[in-house]
Amino acid sequence: MAPRSGTDMPSPTIEDYLHAIYSLEGEGEVVISARLARRMRVTPPTAWATVQRMARDGLVTLDGKKVIHLTDKGRRLAEDIVRRHRLAERFLTDVLGLGWADCHEEAHLFEHALTPRLEERIVALLGNPTTCPHGSPIPGLGGRLPADLVPLAAVPPGEEATVEFISEELEEDADLLRYLERGRIMPGRRVVVREVVPASDLMVLESEGQPVPLGLKVAQKVRVRRSG
Repeated sequence: MAPRSGTDMPSPTIEDYLHAIYSLEGEGEVVISARLARRMRVTPPTAWATVQRMARDGLVTLDGKKVIHLTDKGRRLAEDIVRRHRLAERFLTDVLGLGWADCHEEAHLFEHALTPRLEERIVALLGNPTTCPHGSPIPGLGGRLPADLVPLAAVPPGEEATVEFISEELEEDADLLRYLERGRIMPGRRVVVREVVPASDLMVLESEGQPVPLGLKVAQKVRVRRSG
């Protein structure tokens, strides 16, 4: 973990965009301005203006189809930001006992206080974690999103699966995360799909013996490992 230079650090807004682009890429999404605007919850013109500024600063490039790609400089900064954020989430939940649904928002504040020395201490304290509490890999620590995971929405009725990953897009909705936490739709938990109703954009899961209704759009952003 290389020391960070104060003059090298982008503004909080640019950090958030770098984080979002990195996360979208990690989830296998093609990063275009409209998709980035949805993730950042801003208007498309606002996202496009920020992307152009990032391109001028050498953080991203745009190809002929206006797909956004991180440059080497942008990826280095993005990995640093994302690593601090996901380590902060892990520390807040595993050490301080903060709720699984609340750590994402708090980590946005805590991550800025993490120096390379503190990062190393936290990694050692937590036993070299490879993912955040929501299943996202921590850059630089060897974790990867397994290629064999499938969206929960793709699991047919009657089949069991283990939750492995919650998209960072869902993490931005604290109320939704609390709902998932109450229903135990969390990494490491086993669920059974009891019913899928496409006309109602709904599926019903069974988790720890309890029924948990879940919208198919949300279930599309939850990745699981199918049993067998």
